[in-house]
Amino acid sequence: MTQSKINIIAEIGTSHEGSIEKARALVDAAADSGADTIKFQWVYADEILHPKTGFVKLPTGNIPLYERFKQLECPVSFYKEMIDYVHSKGCKFCCSPFGLRSLRELLELSPDYVKVASPELNHFPMLKALAEYRARVGAEKVPVILSSGVSKLEDIKNAIDIVGNDNVSLLHCITSYPAPENEYNLKVIETLAKKFEIECGVSDHSLDPVLVPCLSAAVGGTVIEKHITLSRETMGLDDPVALEPEQFALMVHTVHQTEATFRHYGAELGMTRTIEQLSEQFGCDRVEAVLGDGIKRLAPAEEANYGRTNRSIHFMHDMKKGEIIGEEDVAVLRTEKILTPGLTPDWLDKVIGSVLARNVEDGAGIQSEDFIQ
Repeated sequence: MTQSKINIIAEIGTSHEGSIEKARALVDAAADSGADTIKFQWVYADEILHPKTGFVKLPTGNIPLYERFKQLECPVSFYKEMIDYVHSKGCKFCCSPFGLRSLRELLELSPDYVKVASPELNHFPMLKALAEYRARVGAEKVPVILSSGVSKLEDIKNAIDIVGNDNVSLLHCITSYPAPENEYNLKVIETLAKKFEIECGVSDHSLDPVLVPCLSAAVGGTVIEKHITLSRETMGLDDPVALEPEQFALMVHTVHQTEATFRHYGAELGMTRTIEQLSEQFGCDRVEAVLGDGIKRLAPAEEANYGRTNRSIHFMHDMKKGEIIGEEDVAVLRTEKILTPGLTPDWLDKVIGSVLARNVEDGAGIQSEDFIQ
């Protein structure tokens, strides 16, 4: 059997709800469905959100989003057991940290991949810590996958300038749940691969198991990430847009069929044949819309979230005019629901140590008018 060149990642994320038993069942389902890599998220709520960020709507009612993330926190022993269990299934282990603590604890377990999720693409303190660790131990020992949802070309360049492109893959993504297929613009995969001289693929939040994954393979994508769940009716934050095991297995099968087409016909004719086959199944107009024009831009579905989903600097408590801003007074967080976005994280060094020009409130995104420069 010819070895697949595409790394198919089953994103469990937090669908396990903190249960070892459910996590094992999800790993079993992912491995049995043909995933190459199985991914988790290392959650500490205070690394992601301010407590005042707002509410999330769940079947059981509205609850504070911060509290929802608190419920998803797991001890280090959970991830240690999961990495061993994933390896016992013959799969690679991948995990997303969301701050300096989770990154440090993850690196101590020597994961097969460190995934930087889209909202953390501008978490410069975390990216710099990751880059410093890779420089110390060798980039070959710490493969990195960067996701680029709700980002502009400059944002991607800034992240790659820090982390580098040695043993780094980049995933095109639309940060919307579910993501509209016709906004995917999958030709961007080719654009990004050439511009940054980097392996590229897709992190897919659309609902169909075939269309986006197979087209991404057709345009040269070498990594495909998709959420997996035991049931879309369960309570995981991403379960409504995840694939159930049977669908995930279908995705894996059709992606491998696409690879076989390329091996048989060669790259150029293989792409043509794949697009023709998908056009017969889904319609020419739909396929052309998904392929797009290859120009990197924010998708319409994520434009409104730019600056809110990714990171900015927030105050962690009320402060008075004239006070000096210390490290503990601010944090690099996602804004999300109801707070106002602050300055981007590249301002952090200028903010710390500066003097407040006016009173500020707990949770507010820091503005340039807030401090004396």
